[in-house]
Amino acid sequence: QTSPVQARTLEKHDFSKGPLKMISPGKVYRRDTDDATHSHQFNQIEGLVIDKHITMADLKGTLELTARHVFGQERKIRLRPSYFPFTEPSVEVDVSCFACGGKGCAVCKHTGWVEVLGAGMVHPNVLTNAGVDPKIYGGFA
Repeated sequence: QTSPVQARTLEKHDFSKGPLKMISPGKVYRRDTDDATHSHQFNQIEGLVIDKHITMADLKGTLELTARHVFGQERKIRLRPSYFPFTEPSVEVDVSCFACGGKGCAVCKHTGWVEVLGAGMVHPNVLTNAGVDPKIYGGFA
């Protein structure tokens, strides 16, 4: 899948040449029953940004711009607390429903929102394990 590409890139990156900004696209296969919002096979894009002074605001701004580019300029996002082992804090990201505009329909299960991804600030242990000083660098995935 796509996460090992992030780990290898983080380990090899030379921060004296600038921040790390990357995406890792790939096809994912998993045991899942297909329905309106799940599939056993899908394309995924993971992103990773590591630099000095990266904050949750940078993550949110990047997610808002990406959601509007992918799903339409009128889309809104919301962040919900979640847990992922390699980020802290972690969030689930929902986008306002592109089918009904947030009014509620079968696509969004009548909530007005569609969960599209998980994200968060890179856990300091991940940085340490890659040889990156978490007191100097931080980032999001």
